[in-house]
Amino acid sequence: MLDSNQIKRLIKERSELHLNDPRVYEFWGKLTEILSANVLETIEFFDTCTEQEAYWLSEIFEDISARVNSQDFIECIKRVDRKYPELLLAKDSKVAEEFMAPNL
Repeated sequence: MLDSNQIKRLIKERSELHLNDPRVYEFWGKLTEILSANVLETIEFFDTCTEQEAYWLSEIFEDISARVNSQDFIECIKRVDRKYPELLLAKDSKVAEEFMAPNL
């Protein structure tokens, strides 16, 4: 089960780091692992996330996409982009789509 409180805590801790802090990668890894475990729960989280949460999680859209390989996840990112157009996530959703493994 997706622990939204844990995700929110990790986002808060990540947001307090300097851009060049090497610990950023640790947070990306933890968040990617959590958000890749169950794509349906992840989509539910993104469908209800705040603008700030979407902003910070956009850093790992392509990592999640590569792991879950789900068109539904890509559509979810596009919904988040429409919900928060000022975040300019269209490029992120395009890159995330490119990171999906090709259907063989």
